[in-house]
Amino acid sequence: MTGAERGWLLLCADLADGVKPLSPAQVRSLRRLVNQADKALDDPEASLTVTDLIDLGCEKNSAERILRLLDREEALDVYLRAAEDRGIRPLTRSSPDYPARLLRLGDSAPGVLFYRGELSVLKERAISLTGSRDLSPEGAAFCRRVGKLAAMEGLVLVSGNARGADRAAQSACLEAGGSVISVIPGPLFETEPESERQLMLCENGWQLPFSEFRALSRNRLIYALSDFALVAEVGLRGGTMRGASEAIRNGILPVFVRENAGPGSRELIQLGADPVSEDLTSLRNLRPSRLTLWDFEQKHG
Repeated sequence: MTGAERGWLLLCADLADGVKPLSPAQVRSLRRLVNQADKALDDPEASLTVTDLIDLGCEKNSAERILRLLDREEALDVYLRAAEDRGIRPLTRSSPDYPARLLRLGDSAPGVLFYRGELSVLKERAISLTGSRDLSPEGAAFCRRVGKLAAMEGLVLVSGNARGADRAAQSACLEAGGSVISVIPGPLFETEPESERQLMLCENGWQLPFSEFRALSRNRLIYALSDFALVAEVGLRGGTMRGASEAIRNGILPVFVRENAGPGSRELIQLGADPVSEDLTSLRNLRPSRLTLWDFEQKHG
């Protein structure tokens, strides 16, 4: 592991030691200040003091917090060993395998990820599937169809491993021999992959408990890791609506919503999502210059 990778981990990872880590945006601001002073955070010989950081423009409380974070070398080693014992490894903004797609998020791109599984799937073309936890029969069938087709077309399926739409699509994809990326909003060690073809990711810390904030925050990663997105079923409120509407507004990727996919579908269409038919054949005529799409009826019956 390089010094730069350790720097990101020390500053951004939650090591369960009571010290609040920095956000990626705060780290980048700090690095700019430090580089202006000809000192590098990832240089083990560099020695920063509270006075140095104050002189650079940090407030005293922030400077003391930064030094506490950088002084967690022993705690970091213990944390990483415990992760490795569970088959969990870190991935930082300085790691060569960090997914370039996430850089589309700008300042909200995670500084630190933890993962279980095969990283190579991050380099393949991907489609995301999101939707309600409580699905209609039509929505459940749509999710299974998306998962199966993703596998048949060699696309990685990205989802959130939640009950309902996520798991229906994920299971169908894996059963058909495909690959899945699951972004987890809770403890990574508590969730066992269904297959060796399933990569599991979480942000900031592998031991962090589930929270509503983490569940909402992971939506931006699901969309950013994908080339295009499908919404199976959506209400007027909740994480599915929030994630899809933010992706549309930010122009991250093309978003498609199942026709009659619940009360939120019309709102997403008004925001710029494209409607897609239950059998997915209408995808073939949408944005053809941007997507390699499927002909479900003719190819797969």
